[in-house]
Amino acid sequence: MADVVAVSAWWTPLAAALLGVFVWGAAAFDGALTAGSRGMGPGGSLTRPLDGVARLLRQRRIVTLSADRLLWRVGGAGLLVAALLMVAVTPLGRWTLSDLDVGVVWFNAMDVAVWAFVWLAGWGANSVHPLVGGYRFLALALGYELPLMFALTAPPIAAHSLNVGAIAGAQGHVWNIVWMPVAFVVYCIGVLGFSLWGGFGAPLASDIAGGVRAELSGVDRLLLDAGRLALLVAGAAFAVPMFLGGGVGPLLPAWAWTLAKTAVLVAALVWAGRRMPVLRPDLLLEVGWLVLLPAALLQDLVVALVAVWVR
Repeated sequence: MADVVAVSAWWTPLAAALLGVFVWGAAAFDGALTAGSRGMGPGGSLTRPLDGVARLLRQRRIVTLSADRLLWRVGGAGLLVAALLMVAVTPLGRWTLSDLDVGVVWFNAMDVAVWAFVWLAGWGANSVHPLVGGYRFLALALGYELPLMFALTAPPIAAHSLNVGAIAGAQGHVWNIVWMPVAFVVYCIGVLGFSLWGGFGAPLASDIAGGVRAELSGVDRLLLDAGRLALLVAGAAFAVPMFLGGGVGPLLPAWAWTLAKTAVLVAALVWAGRRMPVLRPDLLLEVGWLVLLPAALLQDLVVALVAVWVR
């Protein structure tokens, strides 16, 4: 695979537009799955996200008493910002917005920043249910974050680099998913976690009246929901250079293969999230630390031994 080239910052709107298209597609697919599970058929699934956006934009913005509006809105919009910053270090074939030498660390930093944004969205509302939702997310994050960090370590060990383009380029013959399946699965679980999707939806559960988004309305709720899907898409896109060979593939150009692989993984994550039960934070913490963390560490050990032997 050719070296990754950093493009001008003027291409940022295009990257944001691509992210928006994938968010719309993920929302449409999720809507189709929801309608199918209710026996309603998939009709109108493509326009359903647009209907939801229009409804929220028309909805009056409600503010709770003595809410910290700045923190509240920073938390709600911060998820979308974090997703955009993740995309900034994710190559589209040969091109990337920012070719950082520590791109993997940057991605992980944005993932950790999601902790703060979700917490601010819960705290800033000055309401019980959002606050409980914020605490729930912190408890969930303690369960998935350490396994996710060690899963992200495996590809850099093999490529001897933290540069995302270098990691993608090191998979010319064998994709990382072939010999790092445990790291890939743990990584995908982490993506579901920081996007509050599927079994990680306890911070938004109905038993606490919607949790973090209980008091959100109008454009504030739209930004939070769009941010969750954007994080899911950004996580799937980052998995392509990390585990799925980047833009490697026959016939099509590298950028097309990157988009195709991202679309397939987004669909898989949306589908998997719909099949998962909502997990209790204490149960997730137990599984994360007693099962996922040792598995990720063992995967890192195997990768390290192979990398040293080959080198």
